[in-house]
Amino acid sequence: MSTTAGTPTRSASQAPRRLSVVATAALALALLGIVLLALAGLGTRWGWWPFPTGFRVLGWGFYLECAAVLVGIVGAVVARPGGGRRGFRVALLGLVVGLVGAGVMVRWLVRARSVPPIHDITTDVVNPPLFVAVLPLRKDAANPAAYGGQEVAAQQQRGYPDIRPLVTPRTPEQMYPLALDVARQMGMTIDAAVPAEGRIEATATTFWFGFKDDVVVRISRVPEGSRVDVRSVSRVGGSDVGTNAHRVREYLKRLQG
Repeated sequence: MSTTAGTPTRSASQAPRRLSVVATAALALALLGIVLLALAGLGTRWGWWPFPTGFRVLGWGFYLECAAVLVGIVGAVVARPGGGRRGFRVALLGLVVGLVGAGVMVRWLVRARSVPPIHDITTDVVNPPLFVAVLPLRKDAANPAAYGGQEVAAQQQRGYPDIRPLVTPRTPEQMYPLALDVARQMGMTIDAAVPAEGRIEATATTFWFGFKDDVVVRISRVPEGSRVDVRSVSRVGGSDVGTNAHRVREYLKRLQG
């Protein structure tokens, strides 16, 4: 250490290292990407933009997360311990956040490609339950309420062979209140409850984008007791990425107790 006029000063080798701009950029990109990924769905849910715009925002968020991973790797090298810049942990944080954000999107894309590109799932592909009360709610929906026929049925049977009607020894009179209660437990809005017809119609709202999916339950009497059929249909979107199938499975699982 040298002195000037009695005041100690740092030598060049002891000068504080500057924070790496690259490391900072990695974290900034990762955080901005997370914000866009969140807003893509929430903005659609809150009515800020239509769902196609939300999907574009989702894509921008994904690209930012990928960029954060690449910049984070460079930033970690630049700001490595013993190097000329500091910010190694900042770069690593940006890298990790970028990997998590991009990983969520990759997983979603893989799932989308692994399921049939359909949005109408029913336990009865020959005589699917029909909507009555929710038809006015679907008047502006992009997807029709009418079933798509054999083509949709074939895709469902290939992709979701496990989705079948529930046959139970309970009578329809016993099953109906249970079926209604399960729909409410799952957070659905009940649009119609007609015990005489064994029919329940409800609307389910997805968490992230707030998409509206319509559900109809049909309980009929059979020699074994009663048969429960469920149908779940999205109002918009060509593919539901497995959402309706998951909902039908979950509903029947809860109904069985």
